[in-house]
Amino acid sequence: MSSEASKIVPLTCHGHSRPVTHLSFSSVVDDDQYYLISACKDNNPMLRDGSTGDWIGTFIGHKGAVWQARISSDASLAATGSADFTAKVWDTHTGETLHTLQHAHIVRAVAFPAQARPAVLATGGAEKKLRIFDLSRSGPAEANGASNGLNGGSVSLAQPAVAPSYEIGPGAHGGTIKSIVWGADVNVLVTAADDGKVRWWDLRARAMLSEFAVEGTVGTCELDAAASSTSSAGVLSVAAGKSVYFFDGLASRRLLKTYSTPGDAVSVALHAESRRFVTGGGSDTWVRVFDWDDGKELEVHKGHHGPIWSTAFAPDGKLYATGSEDGTIKLWKFCAEPYGLWR
Repeated sequence: MSSEASKIVPLTCHGHSRPVTHLSFSSVVDDDQYYLISACKDNNPMLRDGSTGDWIGTFIGHKGAVWQARISSDASLAATGSADFTAKVWDTHTGETLHTLQHAHIVRAVAFPAQARPAVLATGGAEKKLRIFDLSRSGPAEANGASNGLNGGSVSLAQPAVAPSYEIGPGAHGGTIKSIVWGADVNVLVTAADDGKVRWWDLRARAMLSEFAVEGTVGTCELDAAASSTSSAGVLSVAAGKSVYFFDGLASRRLLKTYSTPGDAVSVALHAESRRFVTGGGSDTWVRVFDWDDGKELEVHKGHHGPIWSTAFAPDGKLYATGSEDGTIKLWKFCAEPYGLWR
């Protein structure tokens, strides 16, 4: 990345009225297009053009804060976890609610496997239970008039049917599950919880493979963008307290590096190709760019007015997005050449 990129003013995406809690990009789909979905405490997750930040639509239906939102690798489905004790699966083209998955407590984490139109969804949250829902085995739906869907349009929908589920590792989590990561290997996923543990799970055996204790409050836990939709194992990045941790993919579970940060790091994202990572601050509200090889701080960006709860690289690595307590999303250019709206 050239130093010129650091001088570019970020794009600010407005629209949310409460803190932005999570951001997730799709993979690159048709004609180099990709999408960005945001979760927010205003109950209304939003879908945007990933390269420009232009608003596409709002998913209407949750009755509580949305803690996490993810979009499938082919951008056909979205999943959200909410304080209304539900996770929802949405059709991104129509905004229709395809599934409403009831839980006994707040849902903080959702994850799809890296598959086109995935048929399963993992969820976790304040129940401290990791659940796998089979979306392909829903029963018949009953007609129901509802105000639901993209842009909030009132449409006549079928009542979303209940998908069967099973729990992985009952009793293993000692705190709220805050993140779930599902990589290229559909049989392995990772959870990060408020008990300070990152855990790897074998879905075939329905058993834990290993766990790693981090220091401080767990922030984000994400797989690098390039690996989340390819056969590459990638690098798992975890923010916790005043440290960031990097693990070798989802299978080997080997700790590659750990670095201390100047302040609380509540979010982290790695761009493996450029060997740079970005952190979002909790107390100083700054975005920092570091060298992955030696941990040296390269850039500091100011602009947010609250903790930066989520940081994510676009699938092509030419920009990254940050979501903040201040209710805004910012897109930061990460390449030297003209890109998107930066001309």
